[in-house]
Amino acid sequence: MKQAEITCLDYSEDMLNQARNRFEKEGIRNVQAIQGDVGALPFADGSFDTVLSMNGIHVFPDKEKAWSEIRRVLKPGGSLVACFCIKGESQISDWLMHRILSRKGWFTPPFETFVSLKVRLEKDYILEEYHKEGSMVYLNARKK
Repeated sequence: MKQAEITCLDYSEDMLNQARNRFEKEGIRNVQAIQGDVGALPFADGSFDTVLSMNGIHVFPDKEKAWSEIRRVLKPGGSLVACFCIKGESQISDWLMHRILSRKGWFTPPFETFVSLKVRLEKDYILEEYHKEGSMVYLNARKK
């Protein structure tokens, strides 16, 4: 995707520095990496053709703001591609999410279930792909 303009956003400056180093090492020049909060994205409405969130939504501190901001910056007809943890699929995963990962601050409740997430998404998106593997949900949705 050498012709694409790609923006990486992360709250962690350390993660961004790792990404920047990798981009530089591999000669990737069409990616800008900026520090920011998904709950207050510094972009105009309808700025992006695609929003990609890999293992992020289960850690966002204010999920309602994050969902609103993702919808706001995505163009009509644009794609939301994501994967993240959901609850209710595995007692072991649920226990880890609530008892270990949330207490360490690595995950942030509340967590969606497969059904509650589908209901949420169908309000604003057409689900082109939506499936789970264990406690992970994978989706590709187009904004209405």
